[in-house]
Amino acid sequence: MSYKSKPLPLEFCCAATERKLFPEDRGNEIALCGRSNSGKSTLINSIANQKKLAKTSNTPGRTQSINFFHFKDNRDKKIIDLPGFGYAKASKKDQNLWAKLIMSYLEKRISLTDLILIMDMRHPFQQKDLEFLSLCDSLRLPIHLVLTKADKLNNKETQISLKVVSENMASYPSIIDSLVFSATKKIGLEDLLNKIKLLLKI
Repeated sequence: MSYKSKPLPLEFCCAATERKLFPEDRGNEIALCGRSNSGKSTLINSIANQKKLAKTSNTPGRTQSINFFHFKDNRDKKIIDLPGFGYAKASKKDQNLWAKLIMSYLEKRISLTDLILIMDMRHPFQQKDLEFLSLCDSLRLPIHLVLTKADKLNNKETQISLKVVSENMASYPSIIDSLVFSATKKIGLEDLLNKIKLLLKI
C-alpha cells in the first residue's frame, strides 16, 4: 500500500541521558511519549519509511534515553522519542531516573510545542497512561493521541476500544484529538504524516 504524503526525512541527532546533553533549544519540536512497548519506535520508523532509524525490540523498556531526531533539510525541526513509562521490571531507581529526565525535558524545553501520546489500541488508558496525563496537567501542552496496533483488532473490538477512548478523552481537555494507526498495514499513516507536518509548521 502506498501513501501520498512523502515520508519525513528524519535522521538521528543524539541520545541524551541527562539534561546537559540535550541539543540546542531552538526551532520547533514535538515529543512522542507512551507506555513501554506501545509502538513508539515502530511508529518513528514508519513515518520516516526507514527500518532501523529507531531501535525496536520485543523487550519493553529498552529506550532509556531521550532520543532526538531532526529533519535532514531543517535541523530546527525535531521529533523526540521519550523513554517509555510503566516498565514494571525496571528497578525503582531506574524508573525514578527516567521520570526525572522526562520531566526535566517536558517542563523546561522552550521549543516543545506538542505531545503525541501513543497508546496500544488494545489497551487504551491504562493506569500508567492516566498517571502520565495527570503529570502533564501543569504543562499546558496540547496532546494528540495515536492509537497504535489497530490491525490487531477486529471491527467489534475496534468499536469497543474507540468508545473507551472517547469516554476517557472527555476527562482530559488537554487531549486535542486522536487517530487510529497501524504501522503494519499503514492505517492512518497519511493522517499522521499530515498531522506532524502541521504541528511542526512544515
